Amino acid sequence: MKRYFYALDLHDDPKLIAEYEDWHTKIPPEIRKSITDAGILTFDIYRVGNRMFMIMETTDDFELEKKAQMDAANPAVKKWEELMWKYQKPLPFAKPGEKWMLMKKIFQL
Repeated sequence: MKRYFYALDLHDDPKLIAEYEDWHTKIPPEIRKSITDAGILTFDIYRVGNRMFMIMETTDDFELEKKAQMDAANPAVKKWEELMWKYQKPLPFAKPGEKWMLMKKIFQL
């Protein structure tokens, strides 16, 4: 199993944050399917303030590049991602168009 950790900000607006969280209580089945079809076993999102952290656990053969290609070819995922941009805000050091940023592990006990 592989594990990936990501970070992203939300716009710092309580109303938008509440809407964003509400959307995540009713994720469309085709979005869930796109996640599991890629080999993602666990997909958790945590929030503190307007900062979010995502933890993904995947199959050993999971590839980030393949998931990106699958998403780019999936109209439902593209529509979902466009909707999520209403709420999401890139981290200050993100490249243009970059959303969730892969975090680097710096310590393990």
